[in-house]
Amino acid sequence: MDHGLPDDYTVETAVALACRAPSVHNSQPWQWRVGDRTVHLYADRVRQLAGTDPDGRDLMLSCGTALHHLRVGFAALGWRAEVHRLPNPAEPDHLASVELHRHEPTQEDITLAAAIPRRRTDRRRHSSWTVPTGHLETLARRAADEGAILRPALDAARYHLARAIFEAAEAHAADPAYRTELAAWSGRHTAPDGVPSANAPAQDDTPGALPARAFADPLLGQPEGSTGEADETVLLVLSTASDDAMSRLRAGEATSAVLLAATSLGLATSPLTEPLEVADTRTKVRDLVTGGTFPQMVLRTGWAPVNADPLPATPRRNLDEVLAPLGTPMPREVRYQSH
Repeated sequence: MDHGLPDDYTVETAVALACRAPSVHNSQPWQWRVGDRTVHLYADRVRQLAGTDPDGRDLMLSCGTALHHLRVGFAALGWRAEVHRLPNPAEPDHLASVELHRHEPTQEDITLAAAIPRRRTDRRRHSSWTVPTGHLETLARRAADEGAILRPALDAARYHLARAIFEAAEAHAADPAYRTELAAWSGRHTAPDGVPSANAPAQDDTPGALPARAFADPLLGQPEGSTGEADETVLLVLSTASDDAMSRLRAGEATSAVLLAATSLGLATSPLTEPLEVADTRTKVRDLVTGGTFPQMVLRTGWAPVNADPLPATPRRNLDEVLAPLGTPMPREVRYQSH
C-alpha cells in the first residue's frame, strides 16, 4: 500500500484473521484483493454449494462474517475500516471496498480480535448451566449495532423452530444432490477446507436432541457424562427487515459480532443454517418465530461442560490462494478436494 497506510504485513495479518471466519461447510467462499489504498472483498462463486445453498444466501452470510472479522482485525492493529458495501452495481460479486484510517485500539477492539483465534463451532452437547439474561442482551446489542435483530426462541417459538430444524433435516436427507455434496465437503482429515472429522460429532439420538448435519466420518466424541440436549441450550435467531444482498451481507457481519462477543464471554456456539436452507421451513421460521422479519441465522448457544476437551481449529486455505493484488482474476474452476 501507499506510504501512510498499513504495510503489507499488517494487511496480511488482518486478512488472515478475517479468513478465520466460519463459513458454510468451511467452504471459505471469499477472495481478497489489495489496491494502493483499499482492500476489497469478492464472493468466490466457484465455492458456492449448489445443493446446500442454491440462491447463495449462505455464501453472502459467510462473506459478511469474514468482512466483520477483517474490521475487527484492523481495529486491533490500529486501523479503522471504512466499508463501502456492494460498491459497484455492475459487479455484484464485489461485496466491499474498505478504506483504512489511523485508529487508537480500544480494549474492546483487542478483546474481540483475541476471540477470533479462540472461536470454535462447537456442535457438542451443552451443560445445564443457565446463560444469564445479561449475556443475551449483550449479544442482541452487538447484532443491532450491525443492523440485525437477535432474539432467543422461547416457548412456542422454540417449538416451531425445533420442528423446522427436524423438517429441514428430513428434506435434505431425501435429496441425493445435497447428500452427495455434504459427503464431498465433510469427513476431512488433512484438506485445507471442508468440515474435519475431528470437529464433527455423530448424530445425537438421545431424547430432546436436535438433528445435526449428517457429516461424513464424524469422530468428535460427546463430553463424558453429558445426557443430550440441555434445557439451558439457547437458540438465538438472527433476522433482518429485508432479504436483499445488502441485508444478507450485514447479517453475516452481525453473526460475526455475536459469535466473537459470545466467545469473549466464554460461551460455546454453533451456527445452524439448515432450517433456513429449505424454502418451506424458512418461511415457517419467518411466520412463526421471527414475526415476519427474514431469518438469516440460527445460533445454538450455551456453556460447554467443564470436562469438554478443547476443539482443534478447523483448517484454512493458504493466504496466497485468497489474497492478491487488485485486478487479479477471480478463480474460474471448481476445485473439489478428496477427504
